[in-house]
Parts: sequence; C-alpha cells; structure tokens
Amino acid sequence: MSVINGVTVHTDCIYFRGDVPCTPNKESGYVCADCPVYTPVQTRILIIKLGAIGDVIRTTPLLRKIRVTYPQAKITWLTHTPAILPASEIEEILKFDLASVVYLQNTSFDILFNLDKDKEACALHDSIRAANKFGYTLHNGVAYPSNSLANHKYLTGIFDQLSLENKKSYVEEIFEICGWQFNHEEYIFNNHQDKGFTWPFNQSKPVVGLNTGCGDRWTTRLWSDEKWVELIGLLQQKNYTVVLLGGESEDARNKRLQAATQAVYLGYFKLEQFINLMYQMDVIVTQVTMAMHIAIALQKKMVLLNNIFNPYEFELYGRGQIIQPDKTCECFYRGTCKLGTSCMEDLPAIKVAQAVKDTLDPVVTPAGEKQ
Repeated sequence: MSVINGVTVHTDCIYFRGDVPCTPNKESGYVCADCPVYTPVQTRILIIKLGAIGDVIRTTPLLRKIRVTYPQAKITWLTHTPAILPASEIEEILKFDLASVVYLQNTSFDILFNLDKDKEACALHDSIRAANKFGYTLHNGVAYPSNSLANHKYLTGIFDQLSLENKKSYVEEIFEICGWQFNHEEYIFNNHQDKGFTWPFNQSKPVVGLNTGCGDRWTTRLWSDEKWVELIGLLQQKNYTVVLLGGESEDARNKRLQAATQAVYLGYFKLEQFINLMYQMDVIVTQVTMAMHIAIALQKKMVLLNNIFNPYEFELYGRGQIIQPDKTCECFYRGTCKLGTSCMEDLPAIKVAQAVKDTLDPVVTPAGEKQ
C-alpha cells in the first residue's frame, strides 16, 4: 500500500493500472481505501510463447492449471499474435516489440515460463528477473533446457530418432516443462458466437468442413484436388452439407473444388470470422495446420490427415481420429518429399469419408465405450 497526498493507492491490486482508472473505479466508483474488490496479486507469472498461432493456441490449457494452482496470480503473456489469446483470462497480453521488451526487463516476476526455443525468447528468459524460471535458456548462443524438466521436449526437438519414439502429446510436454502433470485440461478460446455472424448454408443435416490447405512450410502434407473432389462426392452421397474452408492461399483451390462439386464455399475471412465459421461445423477434416489447432480449441469433432508428423504429438481430447496414408511415410518432418511424390496420394478418399461417418456417429459397445 502507498499513500500519495493522503490518498491510499494499492499498486499491488490485480485491477490496478497506474496510467488510467481501474475497472472497479471506472464502473463502480470504488477507490483503494475502501474497495470491496481489492485483490492483491500473490504471484506474478510471465509466459513467453511467441508463435506460431497454432502453438500459441495449444498452450492455453496452461491457463487452467495456473488459475487452480495460483488463484490470485497476475498473468502476463508475450506473443507475436495477441489477438488470438483469451483477453478475459489473462491480465496482460503483450505483443513482442521493443516497448514490451523494455518494460519486461524492468519488471520482476515470481515465475517465468519460456516455452519457445527462438533465440530472442531464450535471451528474454535470461534477461528478465524472475524467482523461478522454466523452459529454455541460451547456452553457447543456442537454445538449451533451463532445467531438467525441459530435457525431454528439448531432445525430441533436436534428434529425429527421439522424436519418432516420443509417445507424449505437445500439451503433455509443455505441462511437463512447467512442472505439472497434464490432466486433459482443455484449451481456452473464443468462438466469437457473440459477433452476429450469419452463415448461408443448410445446417439441418450434418455439416462437414474441409480445410483444404496446409501452409507453405510443409507442403508434403497437401492432398491433391482429385482426392478432395472424390471425398466431397462421397460425403454428398451421405447427404452431408460440405463446406470448404481455408485462407487466401486456398482460395483458388476452393473455387476449383466448388465448381467441380457444388460444395459450399463462402470465401476467406479475417481470423475472428473464420473461427466462427469453423464453429458452425459438426466435424472438420483438416491436415496439420492452424485450422487443426482452432478445431481442437473449439472442441469440434475432427478427422486429422497426417503423414509427416508423429501422431502421438496431437491431443484430440477423444473427439477425433488421425488418418494416415496406407503407405508408410519416409519424410518425417520434411517440407518436400524425398521420393518426389507425397505419400498423401496413398490416402484413399473412401478411408477419410468412413472416418467422417464414424466420427459423426460413433459405434457404442455394450460397455458404453465408443469405437
């Protein structure tokens, strides 16, 4: 507590801003001397998770664990993509820039979680004051485990042989880095259903969203137009509403697929609207890309097409299936196929269509277990 000109000021309150009135003052006229909602911060926590968007999204389950473990924590999160984070669950979301770095290097924290191996993130781990630090530091100018809790995730990231043997999901690994056990905590995410978006397609029958792209980095994940056309036909035969999903880079492909099949394609949208469109789906078919992370965060049923990644990496929370080509992939974590043609072409459309049906209508055994 401080007293300025006879006025009590609680700079340690979780609501206190310092530069503008806090929300309790603005909305209810409360002042520090007799504020009924005064909540002193007991633990100051910094999360460094810069990007990419999908990795930021799948780090949000940590927020649930933090709130249980440290109920009066003030959480600060540094990232390249502030808009993707749930603002209602994080007291301070900072964009990675010079202003944020200067501020953080002159602030003290009780706990710092650096979950990125980028050199700039590791440098911040070393230069920001915190009583307890987890994740990755710099050693000889490269990323290195800050303590033994990060050893497993670190080693699977630098040796393909260990990565292939890994049986832990990404979310399980980041919980481990922070010193916790993962208990299937869900993502925290905004579905933007309150924004008033409307969607002109038939939702009276099952709606299947097909996310047809995968980004530019790992093009070995791509499925050909011919495969998508075949899958769309099979799904339409089952009387499903098929909606094509994607961003600007998928626009040309989705227009071709729409022309060939009459599947629904509404164009590409800004992120909030795209997220809400995905929220309308009953099941989403996607490759390993940002849309996969969004689908998991929205708690959607999903059919995940995978070839080059370790399938154990993905936590689908029991709501999806991972479907892989009939041919064994020989290009683990490679952006281009060393054989000249992607094994994704050995993934039959009928296999994916069956997975969609099984995901929408799982078979229940006499014991009540889904198959």
